[in-house]
Parts: sequence; structure tokens; C-alpha cells
Amino acid sequence: MGFIGLCGIFIVMLCLLILSFSWWIFPIQKHKKLKRNGFGGPTPSFPLGNIKEMGKKNISIQSLVASTNLTHDIHSNVFPYFSTWQKSHGKVFVYWLGTEPFLYIAEAEFLKKMSTEVMAKRWGKPSVFRNDRDPMFGSGLVMVEGNDWVRHRRIVAPAFNPLNLKVMANMMVESTNEMIDRWSSQINFGNHEIDVEREIITIAGEIIAKTSFGVEDENAREVFHKLRALQMTLFNTNRYVGVPFGKYFNVKKNLEAKKLGKEIDKLLMSIVEARKNSPKKNSQKDLLGLLLQENNEVGKSIKTFTTREIVDECKTFFFGGHETTALAITWTLLLLATHEDWQNQLREEIKEVVGNNELDITMLAGLKKMKLVMNEVLRLYPPAPNVQRQAREDIQVDNLKVPNGTNMWIDVVAMHHDPELWGKDVNEFKPERFIDDVNGGCNHKMGYLPFGFGGRMCVGRNLTFMEYKIVLTLLLSKFSFKVSPSYIHSPSIMLSLRPIHGLPLLVQPLN
Repeated sequence: MGFIGLCGIFIVMLCLLILSFSWWIFPIQKHKKLKRNGFGGPTPSFPLGNIKEMGKKNISIQSLVASTNLTHDIHSNVFPYFSTWQKSHGKVFVYWLGTEPFLYIAEAEFLKKMSTEVMAKRWGKPSVFRNDRDPMFGSGLVMVEGNDWVRHRRIVAPAFNPLNLKVMANMMVESTNEMIDRWSSQINFGNHEIDVEREIITIAGEIIAKTSFGVEDENAREVFHKLRALQMTLFNTNRYVGVPFGKYFNVKKNLEAKKLGKEIDKLLMSIVEARKNSPKKNSQKDLLGLLLQENNEVGKSIKTFTTREIVDECKTFFFGGHETTALAITWTLLLLATHEDWQNQLREEIKEVVGNNELDITMLAGLKKMKLVMNEVLRLYPPAPNVQRQAREDIQVDNLKVPNGTNMWIDVVAMHHDPELWGKDVNEFKPERFIDDVNGGCNHKMGYLPFGFGGRMCVGRNLTFMEYKIVLTLLLSKFSFKVSPSYIHSPSIMLSLRPIHGLPLLVQPLN
């Protein structure tokens, strides 16, 4: 055997050794360390971990999809594997995505003790998710860490002050009225069934295009459609996040996602550069204009955004901003369609607060009952169904030690539907539970997390509150809603919690 042949054998042996360590030996060592630290969980089978169990079809999901019987007890359907594992391992345990361990948390007290030990900037994001979702978020505020997170938040936060929100409110009213005109025209032709989810997602995309970039042309629609296509590509296929070489298991999907990501970046880059070169760049009060303005005003001690970072922030805002709000409105319309008493109560409140006047942002604070409804909808159907973190230091919780680098999956749906936190009526739609109690009667302040928790709580939540109230006020002033017989109740996870078969409602104009 020649020298070349021996070299070939050596390289093969070396590759096998590296694979053995990365696929089995290192993960097994991590597993043993976590067990020594007091954490149990389902037994992994490397290199897939627990992905095979998570991918199994669940009978209850199939029965839910096939039925029009509407239930709000959704945790065992949207997260069947977590629901099953909870029965065996409790509300805090370790499961594995490939060779990556995740600490599952659905216990409010554990989360409180852990979060009080960690400053916001010292929370990380799981690297497997950062890599997986890079085409969608890049290095925007959702994904950055440490001092970069502090810098990003310092520059982004002023965009959501009350004065800027007032300017954005006018854009929201305009876009919603255009949608109402379309619906009225459709109804006049005798078609009363409208897929509200599709319509609301579209109008929220148009609103976010205006409030993000100040654009209403084909460029805005193209960004919106490409981002939606990217979401479907990333989250509507079998996924091997955390599995070594997992991206090669579905090469077509990953290439398509990468291509869409580059196309979105190119389009947004051209919009940013055009604004930078525009003589009106400082007069437009959309997010892009505000970011460019803030970028010029930050002190010398703070590094300003690069064009690449501005693109990533706009992309993050575009996706997170329209998706969260649109789904909150969508689930609200479903719940109001099935609880006409609350639909009528909100309509009466709108008459009292707004009357026949044009809707003004100053009126929104008077919509108290609408705020109760929104809180309850965000509890039953949280658009952000989970929160992910990664420890950047060892965290001691009682006699348990969370090692530095541990990924965490905080199950918001589980806590929002936990009868130990909310009582026996946990799966009932009862907005009145939030009267005089911002936590809705939950017996733990960390049991209600519609916008995350701590310093990394959603920076755009006030924009969501405003858009929610504006769109819902205008719709309830014009139409009444009932559930269509064709509706299939099918809450599903696709990064967000959404009705996978849409939301067809019967829409009737008010006399």
C-alpha cells in the first residue's frame, strides 16, 4: 500500500474519530453533566437527540384538525411532545435537539429565580436558532447579545416614543379603511365569507411597510411576500435543528431559504441606500427614517448602525411587528365571533369613547374593555408561543445548577394554560379576569408572558397595542362577525401560533 493510500486511510479514520466525538461522545458527556446537576428528561438517541419523538404525528392533532369543535385547551395539540414529557418529568427537564441540550421550563417560580440572577444583556440566544433563522432576522435586536444588544436597543427604542407612534397611527387608520372598503365591496356581491387571517396578515404587512420604510409600492409588497415565503420555507418542512450536518438533510429547503434571504437583503439594502441619498431622509417619520436620524444623533461613546445592521433591524421589525399584531387581531376576531356578548360590549364601548368622531390616538386609552379582551386573547393564544434563551454564565437555582452555555426553551403556551397558575377556568375565555389585575388573577407574576420577560421584553409592544386597538375599533364599527361552518380549529406552531387552515368568518355589515 502506497503513501497516498495510507494518507487516505488516516484521513478517513480522523474523520470518523471527529464524527464520533461530535455526534456521540461530547453529547453523552453533556448529558451526564446535566444529570449530575439534577436535571432529568427524555432519553436522547444521538445524533438526533429527541427529534424523532417530536416528529411523530399525534392522534389528538389529527382529531382537532378534523373537527369544528372549538376548544381553547391547546397545549397538548400544539406541543404534544412537551405535554407528554411533562407528565413524566415535570415542568423543568432537559430534552435534545440533535446534539444540543435544551432546558425546558414551564414553571413560573423556577423561571423567576433563574431570571433574577441574570442581567438582560447577559442572556444569549441559542446559537442553533441564530444560525437557523439568520436569513429572517440577521443580527437584529431579537438575535444580538451583550453590549451589542444594549447598543441596538439604545438606538431602536426611541422610534417607539408617543410622538412617533401618533404619526404611525394615521397610516394604520388609512390602511384599515382601505381593507374595509374591499370587504364591503365583496359583501355587496353576496360573498359574506372572508378569510380574516389572510386579510389581517396582508393589511398588517402593508401597515408595517408604511411604518417601517414609508413605502406603499411594489417594493413593499415584494418584501412582504418574500418574508412570508421565507417563513413557510423555514418552518413548513421537516427540521433538523441541532443535528450535525442537519442543513444537508434538506438541501433544497436550505438553498431556497438562503436565496430568499439574499433577495430580501438586496431589496432592503436598495431601499436604505435610496433613503440615505434622499433630501427628505430626515423628514420621514417611519422606522427607517427614525433609525437613520437616531444613527446621526447617538453620542461618540455609542457605535452607530452600519447599513447591514439597519437592514437587519428593519427585517426584524417587519416580520415581528406585523406577525405578532396580525395574529393577536386574528385570534381576537375568532373569540369575539364565538362570544357575541363580548363583541357587543366592545361595540358599545367604541360608541361611548369614539362616537361619530374620527378615530384619534388619544381615544385609545379609553377602550378599557378592549384591553381586557386583548390580554385574555394573548393568554389563550400567545402569538409568541415560547421564549428562547442561552445562559452566558452558570446559574444556580436552589440545588440545581444551569451550566454556562445551556439553551433554554420557555413554554409560554404551557404556563398560560396551567390550571395551577390560573384555576379551573384556565381554558375559558374570560376577559373579566384582568379587571383590576394586570396578571389576570394568575397566582405568579411570571406566569403571564405575552411579550417575553425582563429587559429583553419586546421593544415594540406599544406599537402592537396601538395597532390592535385601531384595527379592531374600525372593524367592529362596521361589521359583525360569526364563525363560518367551514372553519377548522387548528392552532399550529410556525414560529408563531397561527390558525394553519386560516380563519373564515361570516361578516355582516352593521345597519
